[in-house]
Amino acid sequence: MTGIRLTAPAPGWSLDADVVVVGSGVAGLTTALRCAAAGLATVVVTKARLDDGSTRWAQGGIAAALGEGDTPEQHLDDTLVAGAGLCDEAAVRTLVTEGPDAVRRLIGTGAHFDTTESGDIALTREGGHHRRRIAHAGGDATGAEISRALVGAVREAALHTIENALVLDLLTDAEGRTAGVTLHVMGEGQHDGVGAVRAPAVVLATGGMGQVFSATTNPAVSTGDGVALALRAGAEVSDLEFVQFHPTVLFLGAGAEGQQPLVSEAVRGEGAHLVDASGTRFMVGQHELAELAPRDIVAKAITRQMELHGTEHMYLDARHFGAEMWEQRFPTILAACRAHDIDPVTEPIPVAPAAHYASGGIRTDLRGRTTVPGLYACGEAACTGVHGANRLASNSLLEGLVFAERIAADIVEDRPRAGDPEAGASGASSPLLAAEAGAPHTHSPRLAAEAGAPGEPSPLIAPEARSTIQRIMTRGAGVLRSAESLATAADALEALHNSAALAVEADEPKVAVPGVEAWEVTNLLLVSRVLVAAARRREETRGCHWREDRPERDDENWRRHLVVRLTPERRPVLRRTETEAFGPVRPAQAPDCAAAPPTHPADVTEEP
Repeated sequence: MTGIRLTAPAPGWSLDADVVVVGSGVAGLTTALRCAAAGLATVVVTKARLDDGSTRWAQGGIAAALGEGDTPEQHLDDTLVAGAGLCDEAAVRTLVTEGPDAVRRLIGTGAHFDTTESGDIALTREGGHHRRRIAHAGGDATGAEISRALVGAVREAALHTIENALVLDLLTDAEGRTAGVTLHVMGEGQHDGVGAVRAPAVVLATGGMGQVFSATTNPAVSTGDGVALALRAGAEVSDLEFVQFHPTVLFLGAGAEGQQPLVSEAVRGEGAHLVDASGTRFMVGQHELAELAPRDIVAKAITRQMELHGTEHMYLDARHFGAEMWEQRFPTILAACRAHDIDPVTEPIPVAPAAHYASGGIRTDLRGRTTVPGLYACGEAACTGVHGANRLASNSLLEGLVFAERIAADIVEDRPRAGDPEAGASGASSPLLAAEAGAPHTHSPRLAAEAGAPGEPSPLIAPEARSTIQRIMTRGAGVLRSAESLATAADALEALHNSAALAVEADEPKVAVPGVEAWEVTNLLLVSRVLVAAARRREETRGCHWREDRPERDDENWRRHLVVRLTPERRPVLRRTETEAFGPVRPAQAPDCAAAPPTHPADVTEEP
């Protein structure tokens, strides 16, 4: 264990459960429903309301081989091509073979997808797919419908939910096994302030980290909390350098920051064209699928055109759809455009790439298990090996479904019980939870720092640094990257990190005060540092990692995964896998920092 934790008050209250699921998107709620159905006491923790995660914003749909003539094998082929040589084929095969039935079970939960006149599920195409295999709901409101159905099922099942709660750190027992989480409830519900949910199984389904960039399609809650928690707890993360920038995000002006309206890839799937200011299509001839090429290719093409013309956006032209198609097929996008005084029925839509999806995350096996026993990850917070270097459009909702069911099955089969000898029940009571000494659990949960590791609380970053981090990341680690831009970003991020540490050591009055905003920004800085460290190390262009100074793909040296963990001194440690295979996920060992030779980033260590 690393021994790193956030600076926070001791928990003032606690709950006991068999499993705690952090996150309320498709991954989290599916896991929770399956666990509860098997009789496990399940608690769902979510940062805002149950329906406020990234799932509800998904417009395009969910990909699965549901149509006549389509097969899982064809879906697998498209996914592998999009992943640019880094997909784990076993994970992809799991996704595409189990996916169709998982979608049908989602329908059984109450989700309603759009259908044809004959009653079959209506399917469309998106970038990288050679078949029409994207199921959608409400035209372009698929995520909202899935969220509605799952939230309804959770409420009907009367699951214990804690809303408006930011997860802080992992609790472990004396053997280093997961024993729950600490969290802060933001003045809502029956619990307020910092508390703990004690459970021998924790599932992180906390979504993405899009808020590390100035412009993103992600909601404000996507601050990388799950990945940061996992890193502090000693878990490995992988492929964090592969951040997918959605090619077609509504351009709101050069100074626009925060969540930006998405113009779904399904619009191009129905025949919209990418054009420059003169109306000339520029994707024809660049890829066999033209506008429906994989997202990394389209994003790069748009960026090249912007540089060529000296402009800040290109255009998506779908005027030929007509008013009726816009109103019926894409009502959400139509309303968003018109809210910003753009009418796609009569004019092209200004678009530009923006941060959209983290293909990497907390490293897991095919059952969602991380390198920390008892800790699982699912959805965008996880790295299962499915997405490789670039996620295939609409595979994310399917990944959340399939691997959520696998996680639940593993927890139900294992039925971990804190206090069992194999779960590590030895040890004295944790001082953090001394008030709970009479509680039914006989294990001794504690923060990672109390499990014998030498670490200390991580200095908090002041809330006002949030926009600074976002600007650093956008300039240095955005769509276009280079050794110079990444080095500049790394230096600036380290300066923020070191400044906070020095302020704590000097006991300065300007030290950030524990609270939601400071915790979020501290998480953002941590995941940004790790992302930049990995991007500096990967000296090639692959998928959605685009190095201007290394424009070619280098399979001989870089058809490999980069795996990162933290030392107790909060320094990233990188290792490169020996082959493109994702490799086994085993319990993490404490890094031998003294023996690890330094690589060119001064703040990063690389294992031999």
